Amino acid sequence: MRFLIFAFLAYLLYRVIKGVLASGQSPVSRDDRRTIDEMVQDPFCKTYIPLRDAQKKTIAGKEYFFCSSECAERFKKEIQA
Repeated sequence: MRFLIFAFLAYLLYRVIKGVLASGQSPVSRDDRRTIDEMVQDPFCKTYIPLRDAQKKTIAGKEYFFCSSECAERFKKEIQA
């Protein structure tokens, strides 16, 4: 029974060391990378989307964030009209 417990603990230690060496970081810092993404509102359809997924367009010298290229084109036509 002691041998099984020792083998299990050795395996766990191996996995922890392998994970640390593979990532170059400690296992604790891996959880710190989870960040909350900023939400931005599409000026045309008024939906909220994560900033990392938004399409950034500069129209008339101002930056806007859109959910799709279709909304960007429609907004651009609306601004020009």
